[in-house]
Amino acid sequence: MNEDRKQILQMLSEGKITPDEAERLIAALEKTGDAAPYRDGAPKYLRVLVEAEKEGAGEELTKVNIRVPITLLRAGVKLAGLIPQEARGHVNEALREKGMTFDISQLKPENLDELIDNLRDLSIDVDQKNRLVKVKVFCE
Repeated sequence: MNEDRKQILQMLSEGKITPDEAERLIAALEKTGDAAPYRDGAPKYLRVLVEAEKEGAGEELTKVNIRVPITLLRAGVKLAGLIPQEARGHVNEALREKGMTFDISQLKPENLDELIDNLRDLSIDVDQKNRLVKVKVFCE
């Protein structure tokens, strides 16, 4: 644990800052890179970054930055297991209508763990109507 994190936790334990303030300070440390993104060797977030050139060549980029807590993904996988067997067919059909061919009954916590273990850094370049779109998916 680095000194800044220790100092934040010390201020929290002394009542000098609230838990919300401590959380914001720690998040700010993570953004600046002062805090280790992998604590205890386990990733905490799934990140999806998308960059695309705007219509005119040389114009600034359109950016999407999504950061999803791994704990939220794990909770979603566990909740999917609570869907009654009779309803799973309806869910799968609704997913197919949206263009997602996925069988929700195949979603298991161990599948998510395997995905997280193997997803270190995935980059995809998509040429979309002479416009380069870069998609990067990784865990931190």
